[in-house]
Amino acid sequence: MNLRRLPSLPHWLIPSAKLRIRIIYWWRHGRWPDLRAPKLFTEWVQRRKLQHRDPRMAQLADKIAVKDHVADRLGREWVIPTYWSGTRLPREPQWPYPFIVKSSHGCNQNAVCHTPADWQRARKCAAKWRRKPYGLWLDEHAYREIPRGLIVEPLLGTRTMLPVDYKIYVFGGVARFVQVHIARQKAHRWFLFDTHWQQLSYPEDGDAPAPPPPQPFTLAAMLESAQTLAAPFDFARIDFYEIAEGNTHRPKFGEVTFYPGSGLDPFDPIELDALLGAHWQAARDERKTPYDPDGAMALDRRRAA
Repeated sequence: MNLRRLPSLPHWLIPSAKLRIRIIYWWRHGRWPDLRAPKLFTEWVQRRKLQHRDPRMAQLADKIAVKDHVADRLGREWVIPTYWSGTRLPREPQWPYPFIVKSSHGCNQNAVCHTPADWQRARKCAAKWRRKPYGLWLDEHAYREIPRGLIVEPLLGTRTMLPVDYKIYVFGGVARFVQVHIARQKAHRWFLFDTHWQQLSYPEDGDAPAPPPPQPFTLAAMLESAQTLAAPFDFARIDFYEIAEGNTHRPKFGEVTFYPGSGLDPFDPIELDALLGAHWQAARDERKTPYDPDGAMALDRRRAA
């Protein structure tokens, strides 16, 4: 199920953001979220949607704007080159196949192009992405603030296999977990590891556990860079790829995510939801971010008293 199609539903069906969040969470998880005192990671994501309005989140979630930020913090070599960016794709591509077309303001809006037929399909998809607001129905505030746009990049991977996606969960500026997504075009599944590459989730391949992916050669560099980019936030997920170039391997930045799965994808095993939630709670207990609304409201209450 592609949850990211939900923003196309009329936003006015349920005008209350809190009610929308509660209903959609119940629909996906079979329980009501605790929004006042969240304990699960998926509940913390819902809390962030309701209360966190840090303007830096929109800049980092923008697939175009974030590239200059990453180049400044990590170096230009971490950034995937941009063939083109704008609001309306040209009639014919002006760059070599294969490539990938993405929306710069949303998630899971991309089209891989190997042929002219792929390009025509991508142009139709891109027009739809530009017409529809993103982040409304799922209440992902950061995406709503990004100008709607498009970006074209060289394709990393092959015709039949997209590159392995390493998603690093950073809490309070410390990398804690690595979620690895493989075989996204065919038998998509993900694994969760700690930063010492100890496996924490065990997806199945048929009736047997799927073989885990090997530790990437550049894991240490990815972890350090993820911490650099996520340092201002109590939680952020920083995504990377690892590209083989001859006998060497180079990490490439993918994107920054503040609402993984919109907090609607169940964890397997479910205990991982509580484990990640505990790290988020600990990060908030240790420090309050400059744009933390809970801290701001507490300060206002003290002043009023």
